[in-house]
Amino acid sequence: MLNQQTTDDHDRNLSAEDLAALREHLHEQRLFRQEQLEQLSASATTRAATSAERRAASQTEVRVTLTATARMVLAEVEAALARMDQDTYGTCRLCRGPVALARLMIVPQVRHCAHCQQALEAGR
Repeated sequence: MLNQQTTDDHDRNLSAEDLAALREHLHEQRLFRQEQLEQLSASATTRAATSAERRAASQTEVRVTLTATARMVLAEVEAALARMDQDTYGTCRLCRGPVALARLMIVPQVRHCAHCQQALEAGR
């Protein structure tokens, strides 16, 4: 069993392989979100031409929400890729401590360590 210090040291030094895998995952997410936005945009154009569907306010609301979410995640992915290029990726934006590798593997665009994220959410 690893002690906390060993685990923290590992998280501070993301290996080249870890970074490559995370960068690939971020690129895949970027492509997915770009395709999603294109599909939502095409869907909006097609639906706008049909008066019956134009009246379906709930469909429009869902499409608007999906579009906003896709844009937000795409911006977060782009920001994470920029942090990689600036060599600040994997560092918490609040405490400047390391973000755990396990956390990055789940949500590679994450900006905060688990502790700071909990504090942010508690303050909402």
